Amino acid sequence: MDKLLIRGGRCLQGEVTIAGAKNAALPELCAALLSAEPVTLANVPQLKDVATTFKLLGNMGVVCERHAEQGDRVTLDAGRVNNPEAPYELVKTMRASILVLGPLLARFGRARVSLPGGCAIGSRPVDQHIKGLQAMGAQITVEHGYIQASGPVGLDGQPQRLKGARITTDMVTVTGTENLLMAATLAEGETILENAAQEPEITDLVDMLVAMGAKIEGRGTARLRIQGVDKLHGLNQDQAHQIIPDRIETGTFLCAVAATGGEVTLRKANADHLESVIDKLREAGVSVESGADWIRVKADARLKAVGFRTREYPAFPTDMQAQFMALNCVAEGTAVIHENIFENRFMHVNELVRLGAQITIDGHTAVVTGVPKLSGATVMATDLRASAGLVIAGLVAEGETLIDRIYHLDRGYDRMEAKLRAIGADIERVQA
Repeated sequence: MDKLLIRGGRCLQGEVTIAGAKNAALPELCAALLSAEPVTLANVPQLKDVATTFKLLGNMGVVCERHAEQGDRVTLDAGRVNNPEAPYELVKTMRASILVLGPLLARFGRARVSLPGGCAIGSRPVDQHIKGLQAMGAQITVEHGYIQASGPVGLDGQPQRLKGARITTDMVTVTGTENLLMAATLAEGETILENAAQEPEITDLVDMLVAMGAKIEGRGTARLRIQGVDKLHGLNQDQAHQIIPDRIETGTFLCAVAATGGEVTLRKANADHLESVIDKLREAGVSVESGADWIRVKADARLKAVGFRTREYPAFPTDMQAQFMALNCVAEGTAVIHENIFENRFMHVNELVRLGAQITIDGHTAVVTGVPKLSGATVMATDLRASAGLVIAGLVAEGETLIDRIYHLDRGYDRMEAKLRAIGADIERVQA
């Protein structure tokens, strides 16, 4: 099993190119199911979760081709889908697999999807997905670990399209918004999604669907209005949808440079998607400048500890909590961190403590008291973003840090160790 070996204490200098957003790529790959014509996406990251999605779609009959001459381009042809099912074997490692449910139900009138797995960071129920699809006329049962779904049936017993509906979710749910949004594009009539999530990845999905012929209003707001159409067309090479930069990868590198010191320019990065994180970095004493597609980060002194509360976008993202906690571990002072999204997202705390961090937990609150230095040790990654937090801690720790179970990291970061090595980190992938 692969591990990461880090010899800490080096400043970071140079440039890093940010990959396409994982959390945009996964729903957009699933959105290709909505059209019988080929769909081309650009800036597709090379991640384990993307490879898993290719397998999942391929199992249904979708032809997935990554272009050799342009490795970040992918064309998906869902013209011959013959198996509208997402089996447990492919779904168990990736919660985003649930995103095939809406497109399959909308276009084919039926779907069988295993209840999802993924990171063990807390309960992420799919009841809001089911509630919304039922409001659109779907008939859904959950049996033996599978969601069995079919479309409405007319009085004559014939299958019908999903029906537009007004849907208000009980909570803000990103994948729920994406699933219902995709289903609504092919539903009959108008669908209004209230309390919709507003993440940039959802706005990017809206842009892709509109390019395919969908009729959607309310882009970037909590209220989306969708007028269903009979069909969506594909996107050829000239029309390829460009996936937005990964804001969490961007934030991870910002925190890495802030913690270790140095100066790094991030290319293909969008500062507008990370305002809450950048504000906190500046509050900690980090210099951050940005342009249309770049961010420059500089840190040359010990930072101040900064507290924060995780909330839905545009507030501080839960996906950046572990990375910023690692930064606070070596900052001056004490920071209070409130995790308001997932109940099990402090599992990295015990591993940071093994490196010498001073952290106490009380329910959903962590109190981090900065120490002058961390010391290398063997630690274990527990989920995707916890892995990134441990990498940052390892970069600043004295001596060697060995991070086990980095398959979590590979799910969401495109060649992270290679990018860090290119800007001066002493980091390598080893087998043990």
